[in-house]
Amino acid sequence: MQSDSTSQAFFEEKYAAAADPWAFATSAYERHRYAMILNALGRRRFQRAFEPGCSIGILTEQLAPMCARLEALDISPTAVSRAQDRCRPLANVTVRRGALPDQMPDGTFDLIVFSEIGYYFDPPALAAIANDLSNRLRSPGVLLAAHWLGTSPDHRLTGDQVHEVLIASIPMPARSRRYEGFRLDCWSRV
Repeated sequence: MQSDSTSQAFFEEKYAAAADPWAFATSAYERHRYAMILNALGRRRFQRAFEPGCSIGILTEQLAPMCARLEALDISPTAVSRAQDRCRPLANVTVRRGALPDQMPDGTFDLIVFSEIGYYFDPPALAAIANDLSNRLRSPGVLLAAHWLGTSPDHRLTGDQVHEVLIASIPMPARSRRYEGFRLDCWSRV
């Protein structure tokens, strides 16, 4: 019997089997995806940012220089420990264990990076999360989503389906861009 791909146990199994189960630190695809995320954000400085599903903190570490304060979250205690180790020298970064929608930090953000986690939710749950995230985006602010366009038996939705739900649920126009293997959408509150 396959474990629930939205559970903490599922992700803990992944991190027990490999230190970096999705090759976030080593794959050319991931390096390109990170570069396009950072490029989409430009040279802006953000006051308070939120990155749910931070995994081992590779993107977190790259987002940190553009943020006065960055709060990252992951469901896996093992991933959180690895991300905390990676980000320890970064005084502006806080990494803690938690899962959407229940452990979202209080308050508002001027940057939310929702990357590689949308496929683990069913459409109604994802729509509710998208609505909550967009309500927490202050002005001026950016909500950025990026997801792989392949398929996996672990995913409830494809990357395109994730972005279709986000676009339908976030009451702002999206700037969409497709790259080889992934999709990136940005919403700006001005």
